[in-house]
Amino acid sequence: MAKVVVGISGGVDSSVAAHLLKAEGHEVVGLFMINWHDTTGTLEGDCPWHDDRVFAELTAKRLDIPLHVVDLSEEYRRRVVEYMFAEYEQGRTPNPDVLCNREIKFDVFLKEALKLGADYVATGHYCRKSEESAEDGTPIYKLLAGSDPNKDQSYFLCQLSQEQLRYALFPVGHLLKLEVRRIAEEQKLATAKRKDSQGICFVGKVDLPQFLQQKLAAKSGNVHEIKADWPKFNRPIAEDDLAALAAPWPFTVRDGKKIGTHQGAHFYTIGQRKGLGIGGRKESLFILATDVKENVIYVGEGELHPGLYRRALRIDPKQVHWVNPTHQMQPGERRRYAIRIRYRQPLQGGELILREEGLYILFDEPQRGIASGQFAAWYDGDELIGSGVIE
Repeated sequence: MAKVVVGISGGVDSSVAAHLLKAEGHEVVGLFMINWHDTTGTLEGDCPWHDDRVFAELTAKRLDIPLHVVDLSEEYRRRVVEYMFAEYEQGRTPNPDVLCNREIKFDVFLKEALKLGADYVATGHYCRKSEESAEDGTPIYKLLAGSDPNKDQSYFLCQLSQEQLRYALFPVGHLLKLEVRRIAEEQKLATAKRKDSQGICFVGKVDLPQFLQQKLAAKSGNVHEIKADWPKFNRPIAEDDLAALAAPWPFTVRDGKKIGTHQGAHFYTIGQRKGLGIGGRKESLFILATDVKENVIYVGEGELHPGLYRRALRIDPKQVHWVNPTHQMQPGERRRYAIRIRYRQPLQGGELILREEGLYILFDEPQRGIASGQFAAWYDGDELIGSGVIE
């Protein structure tokens, strides 16, 4: 049996993960991370980390396992939160949960676990892992979707490396959430009925503009509306003109009418409909684009507005990551995969086309709300093959 360090977060999933590992006969050690102290921008009623620590301690006591506490807040601020601020400042939409897993849970946390003599680290993620051998005998670790289609969290792990996957265990990945709750109740774990955490990894639910104003100043600007009959929506683009298909819509202030003001283009993201404060419409207004240089937001009315949709996206070659390196493509190659551009999005059919200047994803159907800074992940069946940051 192995020595496994479990990231005990104070939630039900990691609690059950620890129980399952102990039931299998492993030597289980709990490790609780403190990653965030500041409550600026967090919404009232959101549980701070002290509550999480109490539940982690109750879990460890119930399971009769040791619990260590480590403060990783400086690394978290530097490697996740500062990245968030920098991305929003440039008008991009980062995914801090993906970064948190790559930079903290399976890097800084992993190193702390190895100091404790761990053979493996385990988390409560709803995903699975399998292993096979390459032709030369090298082990290849596969990241697979979780068995619960409503809780699959493989997308959040889309930036993990083979070295990180080598140490990773996902004890609840084969279970449904209802089964995890049932096991927690049977074992009388304090977390059995505790609500799942929401919002930014380790920070919680936040008022995003208020949170970002820690570093990004509010700055009044104009909101311009783009009508659905804007002529360029109907411009013909050849199927092989991938750069044009992947380019964001080129709106300027001359293309739309000013209908309001905002407090900073960097506080908004494509596809967003809340927070504009502009009413009196038959349908909701959605953000189509943001221009942080000119501090202008472009909006359109209705969730079917053509400005919300694009057929393709581009990923810089340096930002392409292959979770399973045996699938790595070469320039000139095209391959079909199932793709998602955000968590919980149903997988979409499309083709990956690698050229010298970048990796293009050409979707079978136009996609809504493609935002630069987000991660696109591609799958072959249940296996997450690779990912990259959308330009």
